Amino acid sequence: MKKLYSLNPNLGCMKELIKIVFTLFVFVHASQAQISPKAFANPEKQYRPIPLWFWNNTTVNETELLNLFRQMVEKDGYGGCAILPFGKDFKPEYLSDKYFSLYGAIIEEARKLDARMSLYDEYGFPSGSMGAINADGVPRFMNKYPDATIKRLDKIEYEVPSGTRIRKPLPEGKLMATVAMDTLSGKRLSLKTHIHSGELDWRAPKGAWKVLFFVCVKDGDPNVDYLNPEAVKLFVKETHQAYYEKFSKDFGKTIIQTFFDEPTLYRAQGRMWTEKFNEKFKARYGYSPELLYPALWYNIGEETQSARNRLFGLRATLYAEGFMKTIQEWASAHGIHSTGHQDQEEIQNPVSVSGDLMLCGKYMDMPGIDKIGGNRPAELYYKIISSSAYNWDKRQVMSETFGAMGNLKVKELYQIAMEQYTKGINTLIPHAVWYDDKNVTFLPELSWRNELYRDSLPAFNLFLTRLNYVLQQEGKHVADIAVIYPIESLQGEHVLDGALGYYEGGIRIPNTDYIHISTLLTDTLGRDFTYIHPEVLSTKCEIQNGLLHLNNHINKETFRLVIVPGMKTISLANLQKIETFYKTGGNVIFTTQLPEKSVEPGKDKEIKKIINRMITGNKSQSSSGKAFFIEKPRTEILRRTLAACHKVADVAFPDGQELKYIHKINGNQSVYYFANLKDTSYRAEVILRGKISPVLLDPHTGQQKDVTYKHQLSHGVETTSILLSIKENSSAFIIDRK
Repeated sequence: MKKLYSLNPNLGCMKELIKIVFTLFVFVHASQAQISPKAFANPEKQYRPIPLWFWNNTTVNETELLNLFRQMVEKDGYGGCAILPFGKDFKPEYLSDKYFSLYGAIIEEARKLDARMSLYDEYGFPSGSMGAINADGVPRFMNKYPDATIKRLDKIEYEVPSGTRIRKPLPEGKLMATVAMDTLSGKRLSLKTHIHSGELDWRAPKGAWKVLFFVCVKDGDPNVDYLNPEAVKLFVKETHQAYYEKFSKDFGKTIIQTFFDEPTLYRAQGRMWTEKFNEKFKARYGYSPELLYPALWYNIGEETQSARNRLFGLRATLYAEGFMKTIQEWASAHGIHSTGHQDQEEIQNPVSVSGDLMLCGKYMDMPGIDKIGGNRPAELYYKIISSSAYNWDKRQVMSETFGAMGNLKVKELYQIAMEQYTKGINTLIPHAVWYDDKNVTFLPELSWRNELYRDSLPAFNLFLTRLNYVLQQEGKHVADIAVIYPIESLQGEHVLDGALGYYEGGIRIPNTDYIHISTLLTDTLGRDFTYIHPEVLSTKCEIQNGLLHLNNHINKETFRLVIVPGMKTISLANLQKIETFYKTGGNVIFTTQLPEKSVEPGKDKEIKKIINRMITGNKSQSSSGKAFFIEKPRTEILRRTLAACHKVADVAFPDGQELKYIHKINGNQSVYYFANLKDTSYRAEVILRGKISPVLLDPHTGQQKDVTYKHQLSHGVETTSILLSIKENSSAFIIDRK
């Protein structure tokens, strides 16, 4: 074994040891730095926004590229770029020597300007085809790896009357299951022993039978098989690795991250599958899923919800691990971070769109979302993405923002950004700057060349830079309320080939209210919260004295209230933990629909017993906590119920004067960000739980201002009352001076 240092009191060794200890001290404390008013006024370039830069529909020229890039950094105030080749007429050839030469010229210029770059991993979008879509139409990946592209699950079924013999050749593709199902009793039989020489031969007993073949086939979609990590590694080799081989010395320095764009499960008609699904299932659960396959389309009785959770749940895991995790692991091994976002995040039922939207963020350094046009209300889903980051202890949360929204008013740029940052996003990627500003496909064109933004863009980017400086610091999110993410209930009610169509999620699930609850809390009642994923509740949360603790390394959150939004299905393990929280003094609110089905097979009765104990417990005084059921959650009843749960909120506004906000603790310094998105000025007394010495930092001007405040006791708890004044369509930080 090599010795790093001798224990002899050698002066040179001692100097090296002191140097290393000092370096570690600086590193640790830099990650938990106090907010400096001077640094806040003019933050370092590393906090500047990095926009998408479309090299669009034309032959790009090095001289013009360099000129535009310098203007982006020096005139517009951007911190670099993410180059996005786009359109059928883009030249030079994607990933050619000439292409890399131009790319390298921008990297060299970025070094000179102390700018940074994000590695966009596709030609056009979505990520995964290397140019087949929104590009020149050449399916480069499929041409090279035809067997590594997307697969689809097909169902072929036949009605077989009682006593009838059916003889059918097996359909083409990988046979996943052959099942006979009695549509009267729900009984299911495996028919694999009735298959010989590529043909099924079976006689139906008494009943009304369907014979169902389930086969996995090549879909024809040119994108990589997102569920297969080995296929995704091939995509990474052809794209990410190609950049690394050219520019390895810039990774982790000038090139700081990679960005994927709009992968999704809705491709393959919402029935994306993989040939190894059965063996992956058996490895996880210890038995074959063959008899469960009909549940993907049909109700199979008491087992329906648990079967769907295992099937759709595993598919969501394979998707998150196959694509997101594979890219993250490559990025980490090459010294950069990974980020990106799904397509159609704004779907209330994500099961056939993103699988499990929160779980996708588990395998990203920066979970992400996009806010674009087309009446897609991403603002309703920001909290899912930021909560994913909080659940799995990620420091940054990304949003690709403003694309296809037209020439927005400057006021709207600020309003959208302020809402994002109050809901946990702290890295806004502007969409976009365009090489050919006369041929913009998705307005706006966000550079000095657009006269609408010429004078205002530098100030806006400085505003974003200040928000990034404060909210990207290492710290923890603070909220009193945990809302259980209802993915298990959504999976339990989902079916393939739903009437809404695969692009819209297939099926609208009754009594799904988690987005409504989110909106009531953050947009109406001024109460922040964190979604808790079922996996995280089971594995990372502990209960002590009526408090639910999220035990992360950095983001250690503590919750005083758990809200269980409308759910038909919940895991028994989760509900047992919620009951323990309730029994030890925690308060629980159920809304719209009480759970009645279990994720675990055969445990429905236990679910109903626990629910009954909790709902009737308030009357019997069997618990020190309180449980409420709000069948029709509306503003006033939820306000009253929240007040009954605990008297002193983390942040309390006068009724009717609520703001959007976020509270973080960086090191031991409390940081609050408040946004007034109204066209009238705001002035009210706001009460913060805890004793702080507040100062106001204005991200619009960079100025520091004193705040009128007082310390007082409320229900035995120390609080700080501040007189908060914010101009219309504006925002402010309240920072603890310490």
